[in-house]
Amino acid sequence: MKPSDENPSAYLENRTLSLLLVAVSLALGWILLPFYGAILWGAIIALLFTPLYRRLLPRVKKQRTLAALVTLLFVLLIVVLPLVLITAALAHEAALLFERLQSGELNPALYFRGVFNALPDWIQSLLDRFGLVNFATLQRRLAAALTQGSQFIATQALSIGQITFEFVASLFIAFYLAFFLIRDGDDVVRAVRQAIPLAPAHKHELFNKFTTVIRATVKGNLLVAAIQGALGGLAFWFLGVGGALLWAVLMAFLSLVPAVGAGLVWLPVAVYFLMNGAIWQGVALIAYGMLVIGLIDNLLRPILVGKDTRMPDYVVMITTLGGMAVFGINGFVLGPAIAAMFIAVWHIYVKTTSSETPSAQP
Repeated sequence: MKPSDENPSAYLENRTLSLLLVAVSLALGWILLPFYGAILWGAIIALLFTPLYRRLLPRVKKQRTLAALVTLLFVLLIVVLPLVLITAALAHEAALLFERLQSGELNPALYFRGVFNALPDWIQSLLDRFGLVNFATLQRRLAAALTQGSQFIATQALSIGQITFEFVASLFIAFYLAFFLIRDGDDVVRAVRQAIPLAPAHKHELFNKFTTVIRATVKGNLLVAAIQGALGGLAFWFLGVGGALLWAVLMAFLSLVPAVGAGLVWLPVAVYFLMNGAIWQGVALIAYGMLVIGLIDNLLRPILVGKDTRMPDYVVMITTLGGMAVFGINGFVLGPAIAAMFIAVWHIYVKTTSSETPSAQP
C-alpha cells in the first residue's frame, strides 16, 4: 500500500510543479515583453561578438570582465555611433522632404500623370473606363501618405539622433545583457542545456541550429542591406537625385526583404527619369540596379544566409516577410530563426519516432 500512497502524492507534486513552472514563465515573459527588442539584440550582440571576446581574452591575461568591456566598446564604436550619426543626418533630410511636400514644391501626383500620359491610348482608355485613374484623388492620397511617412521618419530618426530616454534605456538593457552573456555565456548555455529534457545529441543540434541561423541571418541580411543601400545612394547622388541619404537608408531597409527589396526604390526613380526625357539617366539606373545592386542580392544573400542556415531561398524569403509583418523590424531575425527551429524540431521528432517504431513492433 505504501507505493500506491506515494504515487498519487508524487504525481500531484509533479503536476503542481509543472503548472507553477508554466505560470512563472508566462509571468516573466509578460514582464519582459516591453523590452523584448532590447533583449533580442543583447543576445544577438553576444552571439556575434563572442568570438572577438575569446580572441581578446588571452591578450588581457584572462580577465573576463575587461575583455567583455573592450568587446562592448568595440561594438559601440563601430555600430552604435555610426548609427546615431546616420540617423541624425537622416532626420535632417526627412525634415526637408516634409517641408517640400507641405509647400507643394514636390508633387508626387505629377510623376504618375507623366507615367499615365506615356501609356498607349488603349491602356489610358481602359483605365478611364473602369475609373482607375483619378488624379485629384490620387494627388490627395499620395500627398497625405508621403507627408505622414516623411514626418514619421523625421520624428523617429530625430528621436534616435537626439538620444531620447527610450533609446538610451533600450541601448543600456541590450549592452548590459550582452556584457553578462559575453562574459558568462558558457555558464548560461550550460545551465539552459541542463534544464532542457532532451537527449544530449538533440540539444546540441538545436543549439547549433539556433546560433547558426541567428548569426547567418543578422550578418548576411545586414551586410547585404548595407551594401545595397550604399550602392543605391551613391548612384542617386551621382545622378543628382535629391535626398540621396534618405533613399539609401530606405533601400537598405527594404533590402531586408529578399529578391524585391531595393528595386522598389530605384526602379520607380528610373521610370521617372525615362518619363521626363532623361533617357540616359533612366537606362543607366536600370542597368546599374539590375547588374550591380541586384547582383549583390543574388550572389551574396544565398552565400551568407541560405548556405549557412541550410534553408531554401523561398523559405528564407517567406519567413522574413512573415516575421517582419508580425514582429516589425526584428522579424527579419525572428522569422528565419523560428522557421529553422521548426525544421530542426520536426527533424528530431521524425528521427525519434522512426527509431522507436521498430522496437514497438512484435
